[in-house]
Amino acid sequence: MDVRPYLPADREACLQIDRARFESFFDQAGATYFVMEHDGVVIGCGGYRIGSEPGFATLLWSPSWGIERPDSQKVGLERFLLMYCLREIGKSGIERVRLEAPQSAAAFFEGQGFKVVSLAEGRVEMVKKLTVCA
Repeated sequence: MDVRPYLPADREACLQIDRARFESFFDQAGATYFVMEHDGVVIGCGGYRIGSEPGFATLLWSPSWGIERPDSQKVGLERFLLMYCLREIGKSGIERVRLEAPQSAAAFFEGQGFKVVSLAEGRVEMVKKLTVCA
């Protein structure tokens, strides 16, 4: 399993995973994306954007957490890619990461240290404080 920076040539493979949800992500300026490959095939993608609010990054993830091909789900790859992105975000000095997800995905993200900050119409906004052990 390899995770590497997204390349423009990866666009179609990532869109095959979840076109409706990812298409707008790839058009966001200032975003950093990664793809997860297995045997040369893109099986997942995700990323983040550092916005104008100091100390915050926003995860750019499929809102339904459908970032992987169905035949690659439920084997821990979601968590692996999430941790990879959080590590990369942490390298930039960012202190907190936010995301928006369906309420049904909240338990997964809570298990990864995210806290619910708002809930509306079946969607949840969550934030995680990044900590570094010295």
